[in-house]
Amino acid sequence: MTATEQSSPAGRPLRVLLVEDNPRDAKLVIAVLKRSGYCLTIDTVTSLASFQEQLERSDREVILADYNLRDWTALEALQALKNSGRDIPFIVVTGTLGDEAAVEVIQRGASDYVLKDRLARLPSAIQRALEEKTLREERKESEKALRASEAAFRGLFESAPDAIVLVNEDGRITLVNAHAESIFGYARKELIGKPVEMLLPERFRERHIGHRTAFQANPTIRRMGVGIELFALRKDGVEIPVEVTLSPLRTNEHTEILSIIRDVSERKQLELQLSQSQKMEAIGRLAGGVAHDFNNHLGVIIGYSELLLDRLPPGDPLRKSATMIREAGQRSASLTRQLLAFSRRQIFEPKVLDLNTVVSDIDSMLRPLIGEDVELVTLLDPSLGKLRADPAQVDQIIMNLAVNARDAMPHGGRLILQTSNADLDEAYASKHATVKPGHYVMLAVSDNGTGMDKQTQEQIFEPFFTTKEKGQGTGLGLSMVYGIVKQSGGYIWVYSELGQGTTFKIYLPRMDEDVADASAEPVLRPASTGQEIVLVVEDEGMLRELFCEFLRESGYTVLAAGTGEEAVEISSRHQGPIHLLLTDAVMPGIRGRELAHSLEQRRPDMKVLFVSGYTDDSVLRSGLVQPGTAFLQKPFSRGALTRKVRAVLDGEEGAANGH
Repeated sequence: MTATEQSSPAGRPLRVLLVEDNPRDAKLVIAVLKRSGYCLTIDTVTSLASFQEQLERSDREVILADYNLRDWTALEALQALKNSGRDIPFIVVTGTLGDEAAVEVIQRGASDYVLKDRLARLPSAIQRALEEKTLREERKESEKALRASEAAFRGLFESAPDAIVLVNEDGRITLVNAHAESIFGYARKELIGKPVEMLLPERFRERHIGHRTAFQANPTIRRMGVGIELFALRKDGVEIPVEVTLSPLRTNEHTEILSIIRDVSERKQLELQLSQSQKMEAIGRLAGGVAHDFNNHLGVIIGYSELLLDRLPPGDPLRKSATMIREAGQRSASLTRQLLAFSRRQIFEPKVLDLNTVVSDIDSMLRPLIGEDVELVTLLDPSLGKLRADPAQVDQIIMNLAVNARDAMPHGGRLILQTSNADLDEAYASKHATVKPGHYVMLAVSDNGTGMDKQTQEQIFEPFFTTKEKGQGTGLGLSMVYGIVKQSGGYIWVYSELGQGTTFKIYLPRMDEDVADASAEPVLRPASTGQEIVLVVEDEGMLRELFCEFLRESGYTVLAAGTGEEAVEISSRHQGPIHLLLTDAVMPGIRGRELAHSLEQRRPDMKVLFVSGYTDDSVLRSGLVQPGTAFLQKPFSRGALTRKVRAVLDGEEGAANGH
């Protein structure tokens, strides 16, 4: 109840404990209170023991006590009240009271004293005492709420995930939280009173002072706050990227600047990883598309050079030129395979592998490759799990990384190949963009060579990027490694410092249990002939003519079409059987799969062979060719084509793709 509500006692209930051993005086006090309008509930005690007992009751609002009692005094009653811990207004009602006694009872905690010959003042004394108690209670509640608020603020302040720095109008630090100590490496006492610019590199200090000055001078900016991205300076001299938000904070008579500082090192690293991943994806799509189109042209070059060599007699001076054309085409095809590897479109023939065995087997090949001045060390985990990957591609990874390590150690050094099991959890994945948590086999290739700077590390997996001199490398080695790892469902990270060496860590999915490897080594049939009728559908004119010539020279009767629509028309006009449909999987208009389905409705006995400049893996993933159907990857030789055609016609669907 507030003081205003207590201003009039009329009709107000009042619970009184009266300490009085004179019955006449007790009746007089009660009468005065009733006349003033109080509705009394009153208990009277005469001894200290009964007083202490009555203090246990929680409904007492006021205590009225005579000063001089038979065996005790009001001072003892005050002490008993104090000992109880209760806050009950205590008014001394007495016949006489000297000045010293009056001062003492007030000092001991009495709210007031009233002389018995002036009892008319008692109701107002009670009213004032009750109001003072209400004010005390309200003050205590306010203080309690303030303490709780301060505790909550302190808890939030200290547990905040960002650094909080309070700066006064002079630019000096007045308060910091625990995270600020953690981020900057300073103890609080080292920061308080110091210019806030000590936390910034020299090149950012003038800029920050300008922001702070503008913030203090412009009310609009103060209302909106200011956000800045810059680098902060730790005590140890290390620079870290941070986001700083400035906002005004009114303290006492001054407006200080509240700086919320967030360390964004981890976010920047993730953004860099994601950007790099997206860039590599874009470059991969471009490289894959270029390689696919180039494969068609290479197929023509290699194929016609083979036909030319077949037709030129031994000793003909043109054989040398034809041979060089074929070899140049084959070298170019090798480059396109590397581009396809980078774009994850290389032919992928996975097997169950023990990586320790792969590393051990390749050891003898690496030693002469890296030279005698490079020490080769292998650290193999005996409990290493199995993985499913293309063994030839894993060899390519190790060989390429070993060659790069050798080139980084021109004066010799140490090359370490290490294997281990790795369990990448959510915490690891949160710091490495694109990583999926799971169980992996790790291959680390480390050297103690020249190392790389940050800019080089950001580009090393890009096609044609190289730090080697002209003529000493194509720049496709590491891009091929990157593509193989990604195609295998894995991840590759590089750790390097100038002068300290480089480590490549590769994580490939680990198999939870051994799985029997059902893949069989391909059995190549000799080039063969036939007399069947083959419908060739290829939108690239030169390739179409080449395929037809290959097949005609092997004895087949060939029907040719440049589009799916044309093939449907030829099939409808042709009266005899068509034994085999040889079609490009990806064509404008009707695609290979749709064409095969359409023709098979009328020719159920017709066999189908798909060809494509894309790999069998990517074509199967895109649904252009159904799993289990016959497929041949461009570019291919004459022998590869005739072997595959014969195998399909003979019903050997599992025949290996030739190249």
